[in-house]
Amino acid sequence: MGGSVLVGLDGTGNSVPAVRWGAKEAATRSLSLHLLHSWASQPLNVPIAQEAANKQRYGAEVLGTAEAMALELHPGISVTTEQVSEQAVDALVDRSGRVTMMVLGSRGHGAISGFLLGSVSLHVLGRALCPVVTVREEESAAYGRPEIVVGVQEAGTRGEAVLDFAFAAAEAHHADVRAVRAWEPPALAGLAPTALTPSPDEGEPAADEEKRLADILAPWKARFPAVPVIEHVQRGRVAAVLLGACSRASLLVVGRRMQRTPMLLGPVVLAVLHHSPCPVAVVPRI
Repeated sequence: MGGSVLVGLDGTGNSVPAVRWGAKEAATRSLSLHLLHSWASQPLNVPIAQEAANKQRYGAEVLGTAEAMALELHPGISVTTEQVSEQAVDALVDRSGRVTMMVLGSRGHGAISGFLLGSVSLHVLGRALCPVVTVREEESAAYGRPEIVVGVQEAGTRGEAVLDFAFAAAEAHHADVRAVRAWEPPALAGLAPTALTPSPDEGEPAADEEKRLADILAPWKARFPAVPVIEHVQRGRVAAVLLGACSRASLLVVGRRMQRTPMLLGPVVLAVLHHSPCPVAVVPRI
């Protein structure tokens, strides 16, 4: 399983775009595709009785259909399947340390116009040791647009895995990287609303942020000279700036802290997961 693209299947239509995306990624990167289904975690609305034998039979059908789809789309790839009795979260997290990336489907857009992520996806996203890509129901093609957006908020080693993933994906798919850094001026507590009007001096912090972003990106631009890079610095809240920047992107890449708190995902990650118009890769900062 090492070096593979792992796709988690829940037995519903949510899995179809994830299989398509994962198969394309495996073919592009010359990786194997591993399909995993937990019969113990099948949704209540699947059309089967509740007996274990029927659940396992249905799981085998789910895996067989997904494998056939992947091979039809990309005949040359290596596909393996696995059905487990563990809970889906435990199985996926356990295997996340042995794969290149994981792909999960979402339930598409709802009333709030964003991803609808189930509890399995949220817990896996918060605990996985590898990058996890969420693909919504309506997403029918991988990398349909030639730009990958990556959020760059931290210098030093904590952001390396995020940039590694974004640049490697761009190189594999002959895409541009749009490196986005958001900045906000210090809070001006106690001042009148008129005092919040931007001043001429605000060009200085913007220039500082542009220099900081250029310094962070320099090693990756040297390592990936064939990848075009767009340096994007914008004043505003991080989530809003990222969502605005990825309106025409094929993939949005963000990092998450490896922390063990009741809230596994931070507010920025949750915001882009629920509102991004494109697939989102969440990369742990190990």
